[in-house]
Amino acid sequence: MNEVFDISNESKELKRNDQAYLLHPWGSLSENTNDEPMIIESANGVYVTDSDRNQYLDAIGGMWCMTLGYGNEDLALTMQEQAVRMPYYTPFGSMSNIPAVQLAKKLAALAPGDLNIVHYTNSGSTAVDSAIRFCHYYFNATGKESKKIILSRKDAYHGSTYLGASLSGKAWDRTCFQYMDTLVHHLSSPHSYRRPPHIAEENFCNYLLNEMEEAIQQLGADNIACFIAEPILASGGVIVPPNGYHQRAQELMKRHNILFVSDEVVTGFGRLGHFFSSNIHFGLDPDIIITAKGLTSGYAPLGAIILSEHLAREIKETHLKNPVFTNGYTYSGHPIACAVALKNIELMEKMALCEHVRSIGPYFIERLQELEKYPIVGDIRGHHLMACIEFRASNAYSPIPTLEDIAIAQAVDTHCQRLGLLVRPYESLCILSPPLIINEQQIDSMINILQNAIEETMKEMD
Repeated sequence: MNEVFDISNESKELKRNDQAYLLHPWGSLSENTNDEPMIIESANGVYVTDSDRNQYLDAIGGMWCMTLGYGNEDLALTMQEQAVRMPYYTPFGSMSNIPAVQLAKKLAALAPGDLNIVHYTNSGSTAVDSAIRFCHYYFNATGKESKKIILSRKDAYHGSTYLGASLSGKAWDRTCFQYMDTLVHHLSSPHSYRRPPHIAEENFCNYLLNEMEEAIQQLGADNIACFIAEPILASGGVIVPPNGYHQRAQELMKRHNILFVSDEVVTGFGRLGHFFSSNIHFGLDPDIIITAKGLTSGYAPLGAIILSEHLAREIKETHLKNPVFTNGYTYSGHPIACAVALKNIELMEKMALCEHVRSIGPYFIERLQELEKYPIVGDIRGHHLMACIEFRASNAYSPIPTLEDIAIAQAVDTHCQRLGLLVRPYESLCILSPPLIINEQQIDSMINILQNAIEETMKEMD
């Protein structure tokens, strides 16, 4: 006799155990929270299924990272094969492994300019920490010990480590933690939609660069190590800086001997249609690029910093007898993760995935822009397969989202989920970053659900 399996009871038990034993990233510690966890049980392509057997189109790509889609057998088999061959060995000192060496060579070939030196980490957050530590190491080794301050920006997100969180400038993320605020100086966000009301849009770039130069003068260029910047501020709201901003910022940094660190954790590996976007899309020639997320298509945790060859050479040429970069992690260059990254790159090239993104990205943005007809939609912005919808309760100017704006976004998110679409709610936004394999039919389905969710929200407001 076959056992009757009660899906409902199993799902309820999973949710109870989740609430009892797990503290989620950005999870609530309030006694009053009624948030019920969604247990994702399986996934395939661009769809995920929860423990109640509800299927959703995953419009956020897991967490910006699911590029090749779920259930890719080639990536899964690569993990298995490498685990059987050699699952791990220490990466410290002169020890290495074959996938780590092969991947470093490939990343150097893909990265722009003379970015040819790869240092592995476990994630984007740890890659950010390692990049900043390298900047400090570089200036200490070359006799410029006073250069310590890091320039970052409001609305930026650079991770959840102590230093990464300190670099981040999302006001809503600043809670009861401690931050290294004396080491970090936050510049204004390049957020045109929320720019000061007295600044015309065509003058916004000048405003930002003038502020940047004034900050350098005030802090002293001899005290500043680097400027860290996402080409597009991702988690802070898919904020695309004004035209010319990046190149002018880089010129300013070069003039004052301040290193430029490009955080491509989100914008790299196909999200904008290229393996790296710094140079091709934004005219940047950074000293360091940070990568993670799409590097393995989310199948294994891996991050990396890619360093300019001339920086490493300058350290080697200093008076130091044996400069050792005492930074790294137990799982740096993990052979399984590196093997997955190599296979991921191979598949992306074989599938012409970057070309697909360059082709379908404009269609995605154009379809989203159709939603501007709704009065509660304040702004739609993005670039290829990363975008967001910013909601508003009124046309009145506010430098930050109001509680009413946020309530609208949360209502839209709730309706989307009920209708089978997962978006990422943040403040007054619904953020979208679907798997890169998404097709036009799936984009159309996404837009139809968003339209229905917005219309349902507007009915509730009447």
